[in-house]
Formats: sequence, structure tokens, C-alpha cells
Amino acid sequence: MTAKKKPGDDTTPKLLSGGNPQIPKADGNAPVQAYIAAMPGWKRDVGVQLDALIVEAAPNVRKAVRWNTPFYGIESQGWFLGFHCFTKYVKLSFLCGGSLRPAPPIASKQENVRYLHIHEGDDLDVKSLISWVRQSASMPGELLF
Repeated sequence: MTAKKKPGDDTTPKLLSGGNPQIPKADGNAPVQAYIAAMPGWKRDVGVQLDALIVEAAPNVRKAVRWNTPFYGIESQGWFLGFHCFTKYVKLSFLCGGSLRPAPPIASKQENVRYLHIHEGDDLDVKSLISWVRQSASMPGELLF
């Protein structure tokens, strides 16, 4: 299944720059699953795996889509993680990543945010991802919306 719009098909999300799905803002699992289903090619498998790992590591996680990005958070604590498609990778944004030990590898212009870029063919370090999600879910998150 291709994620590009077909003539007369208003249900298939448009892919924005870098192949990022355009999903209306909404709360809950359904819009996040719509985003993941619209991720192009190999990125969809990454999205499925990330979502499953996040739910495993933080069973009480809440989900939402804003700014064409799925976000994960804990009720009354804020949002701790989001991911976004780019042309050559999927970017995980740990909103409190500077406080994680060890910290995710890529620094941000925002002091406490850290990133992990996942490229096609990368083997995910599941142990580190689960640790980062568990740590993030236990910390105060960002009150983004």
C-alpha cells in the first residue's frame, strides 16, 4: 500500500517533505496508528516497533498527534517522546533526553532535548530504547499542548 493520495481518495494521508505523514491533530491511539500506517516503506516497520517498545516500557502511556508528529506522555506529567519521518531516517526526540543516563547520542539546540536517528537497516538497541523510555516516563515531561 502506498501512502500517497490517489485521485478521489481523501482518506489516505498526504506525505509531506521527507515522507512525513500529514495527520490531523488528535488525542489517543487511533491517530498515532494512522500516522504509523502512513509512514512510507521501511519507516513504517520502525514506527510499529517503536510504538510497541514504548507501550511495553510505559504501559500507562498516552498518545497524541500534533504538528504531524506522534507524541507519547504520562497523564499529568506531560509529554516525553515524539518521532518524525525525514528523508533518510526517523528521528526520535527525547524531550528530557539530557537527563537520561546514558543520554541519547545526538544533541539539540534545546538544552535538554536529545535525539536518536534511525536509518534504514539500523539494528535498534532495544535495551537502550526501553531504558530511555522508562526513565523518560518517570520524569516530568513537557506540557506542549
